[in-house]
Amino acid sequence: MPPELSDLTEQITLTPYQSIGIPIALIGAVFLSLGAQFQHRGVTRVEESHGDGEKAGLSIRQLLHLLARPSWVVGTLMLGLAILFQLTSLGFAPLIVVQPLGVVALVMTAVLNARISKIKLDRAAIRAIAMCVSGVGIFVAIAAVYAIEQEITEVQLLIVLGILGVVLAAFGFAFAFARRSVGAMFYIIGAGVLFGFVATLAKVVINRILNNNFEGLTVVAIVALLASAALGSYFVQTAYSVGSPDLVIAGLTVVDPLVAVLIGVVVLGEASLIPPAFAIVAVVAGAVAILGVLQLAKHHPQTHR
Repeated sequence: MPPELSDLTEQITLTPYQSIGIPIALIGAVFLSLGAQFQHRGVTRVEESHGDGEKAGLSIRQLLHLLARPSWVVGTLMLGLAILFQLTSLGFAPLIVVQPLGVVALVMTAVLNARISKIKLDRAAIRAIAMCVSGVGIFVAIAAVYAIEQEITEVQLLIVLGILGVVLAAFGFAFAFARRSVGAMFYIIGAGVLFGFVATLAKVVINRILNNNFEGLTVVAIVALLASAALGSYFVQTAYSVGSPDLVIAGLTVVDPLVAVLIGVVVLGEASLIPPAFAIVAVVAGAVAILGVLQLAKHHPQTHR
């Protein structure tokens, strides 16, 4: 083995056991893509037949009508499988390695949606998707080399719950008083942030259970996880009614992992071994991915309909 390759092999902290989480996460991304397409179809039909045109969030009546849409139900089941595979992958590998792999769903969703809706993506939209994928891909490559996993303490869990409380209050306030004036990006970013916390709390709960630390605080984490998932899911459904499925998935597969990764780095210490130079590259890559989402929102043909 060449000396350079030998040195890189010695630096890689991901064990063969942890590497199992990568293909599991990729399978979850496939179900995420398919589920998004089916759910978007169901939400669009309900919005057309029972919507008021104000785009101020789905009403309870519309949510009940979704349950009668076979496409939405199938999409929900697929998203359930996506979550199951995602949680399984978190049981194997560090959060900052497997969570960003959901960006694979963005490419699949863009291709599927373009074919189903018969809308051709222009160069600007394709370039935006490429920015999302390349930015997240570089980040994952760095994380796979240097990420570590360690037991999560009560203090770390309390910090995560405290930040989540502030986030829930902020989004709840914004939705209550400004939902008639916000656009698709509000719901997409909101869903991405909330699901970032869902992934983080899922990782925390799995970690504490594996380390025999299941107690009252872990139960609180589970309740917070379910509350975040419920509000995030509502934001996703509303985003489907005002935006394209690949735009929604772009937000989820970029904002979600970046939030989860930020918590994993700052609070959980999963990136403590990343050299400063590579950390800067990872930050730039994340910025490129976020810019790609904003560009996709600006240039996607369905946002101008």
